[in-house]
Amino acid sequence: MKNYTQLAQEQRYQIYALKKAGHSQSKIAEVLGVNKATISRELKRNCGQRGYRPKQAHQLAQKRHREKPRIRITAETWSLIKSRLRLDWSPEQISGWLRRTGRPSASHERIYQYVLADKSTGGDLYKHLRCQKQRKKRYGARDRRGQLPDRQCIKTRPAIVEHRSRLGDWELDTVIGKGHKQAIVSLTDRKARLALIAKVERKTADQVATTIIRLLSPHDDRVHTLTSDNGKEFARHKDIAKALTADFYFARPYASWERGTNENMNGLIRQYFPKDRDLRTVTDEEIQFAMERLNNRPRKCLGYRTPNEVFFSKESVALVS
Repeated sequence: MKNYTQLAQEQRYQIYALKKAGHSQSKIAEVLGVNKATISRELKRNCGQRGYRPKQAHQLAQKRHREKPRIRITAETWSLIKSRLRLDWSPEQISGWLRRTGRPSASHERIYQYVLADKSTGGDLYKHLRCQKQRKKRYGARDRRGQLPDRQCIKTRPAIVEHRSRLGDWELDTVIGKGHKQAIVSLTDRKARLALIAKVERKTADQVATTIIRLLSPHDDRVHTLTSDNGKEFARHKDIAKALTADFYFARPYASWERGTNENMNGLIRQYFPKDRDLRTVTDEEIQFAMERLNNRPRKCLGYRTPNEVFFSKESVALVS
């Protein structure tokens, strides 16, 4: 049996003609190729004082469709959405996660509208949205920082790294604070997008190397390659590679897209430690808080799973209501 369906205006003219000719509802349904219930419902709902007229019937149907109430998002769902916004998830991440976990969903556009409405009434949900600014890139600039000895160019890196088919291919960088005082070492796994971050008192090669080894040693079975830019803070790359039994590669100068995963992560880190923040005031607790937020945030590129879920193959803490 065919399901009930919406009728086009031309079909309503057919109904009018067939009805006037004395055909039964069953025959009209057969001619139009629709369910008999569709014809019955049409004649009950769209008749006027002068009986069934196709133009009037079509206008009544359109009016009813326009006035059909929108599907309401329950208070419980909004409460869940607000809790995720306060975890710094983007509206798109929230919408995708709701669908993936089988919960009542809301589009990311609807969530943005909700945040803007909240802001207009004095709410603070908008403060949890990531601020995106246009970045200026330098093209064709000459590298004045010199060459690090015994560096391996990214061109010699195994092709498997590009495919993101395994865990353990890491991209490295440092995030600088206000006045270039102190820095944050930033590591990102290419496949899982897992972030490992830690603060260093000075951006020296010794401190950066020690911090990288400390962060990755607990995961030494998932460290195959490391790729950084040409900063002097990575001068001890050979010691890092030896300690972690990994291969160390360098992107070409001013080719940040060759470390795009980590560049994107640095933008996310800036949400917690903006450029005007004096990193000397940042505590270990703040670093840990930011790292947990970043790794428990569902990512579109991961099918709305979190980096923790992908890297550790387990449910993330953020999935617990």
